[in-house]
Amino acid sequence: MVAVKKHMVVSGLDVGTSKVCCLIGEIGSDGNLEIIGKGSAPSLGVRKGVVVDISETVRSIQSAVSEAERGAGIKVHSVFVGVTGDHISSVNSHGVITLAHEPKEVVEEDVRRAVEAAKVVSLPSEREVIHVIPRGFTLDGQAGVKNPVGMLGMRLEVNTHIVTGMSTFLHNLTKCIETAGLEIEENGLVLQPLASSLSVLNEAEKELGILMVDLGGGTTDIAVFRNRHIFHTSALPLGGNHITHDLAVAFRLSPEEAERIKVNYGHAIPSQVQDDDRIEITTLSGSKEILSRRIVAEKIAPRVEELFTYIRHEIEQLPKDSSLAGVTLTGGTSMLPGIIEIGRDILKYPVRIGYPQSSAGSTITELQNPTYSTGVGLVIYGATSLQHRKIYRRRETFISKAFRSLFKEFF
Repeated sequence: MVAVKKHMVVSGLDVGTSKVCCLIGEIGSDGNLEIIGKGSAPSLGVRKGVVVDISETVRSIQSAVSEAERGAGIKVHSVFVGVTGDHISSVNSHGVITLAHEPKEVVEEDVRRAVEAAKVVSLPSEREVIHVIPRGFTLDGQAGVKNPVGMLGMRLEVNTHIVTGMSTFLHNLTKCIETAGLEIEENGLVLQPLASSLSVLNEAEKELGILMVDLGGGTTDIAVFRNRHIFHTSALPLGGNHITHDLAVAFRLSPEEAERIKVNYGHAIPSQVQDDDRIEITTLSGSKEILSRRIVAEKIAPRVEELFTYIRHEIEQLPKDSSLAGVTLTGGTSMLPGIIEIGRDILKYPVRIGYPQSSAGSTITELQNPTYSTGVGLVIYGATSLQHRKIYRRRETFISKAFRSLFKEFF
């Protein structure tokens, strides 16, 4: 009988303000990752990245997960979940440990202890740590060490980026996942811009210095990378839904109709729209009206300019030595025509659109869209996490067996 190789399955759940998206990935025996299932549903219980209605959020999650399960032909039990909202904050921290009084080889346990030392920061009782991300190591005064494991030294230091969130908001999100019949993977709450960066940024950008802006529906998530490490994150309470709301109020439209107009006819630069370009709209009263597309652009432009003004302010708050090579935009709102030009004018940096990279091996063509950057990134993050966990447990098992063998030999 031929043995069937087991494939590892990983699922990412992006609970956004506009939509809930579930992606299912499969890690083959060759280690390659392929996304095999996708499901999405309107997000009805989330505002600005925060759960405001548990029952509605649960229904949205169940709908998205069910669709992904049908496409993949498997059942989802646990997920890696994206976290965002303006309650998210971050701080850089420093940890130091003494290895020995004479040079010794650094092992993974030493790195873990150094990172744990960096976690000892003063936090308000209502905040909870989401990530402690190493940004670089110093070994016996030698800075710039990327991975100290295997090197000799006596004193190990680590610079970390610590991301925290409000405990109540994280608890409400967790409750929604569990009520929907799912478990959150170990360390499975993942900062959304961190996830998005895994799918849209390349190593050269991270090395030179890059500002990644994930333009979502209710929030705009920001992550700054330098020397391949993340060193600043934040979330702005402003996103594509604000543009939709502006259109709905200005032209007396339902949110659904305003969203349709924004997606299909919106533009961030009125002067690039022809004077005679007309579109048909349906007002709240049900009547049909003809509207100039340029007038629509004139309603959109101020909000886009406001958004980039906030982003510029974030850049201005960075340390003075934080040189950037450019800005990468992703998320659904990044598809708005003219947004690149507005970004360049206000930020004074090269700007590009970041698409989910094909490195995830996806066979689903519609995933090559910035809307799915976070979802694809969550699957990549989860796959990497599960593989590392599997390797670590194998190593622990090997060490345990070796000790048992020695115990039997001597005793």
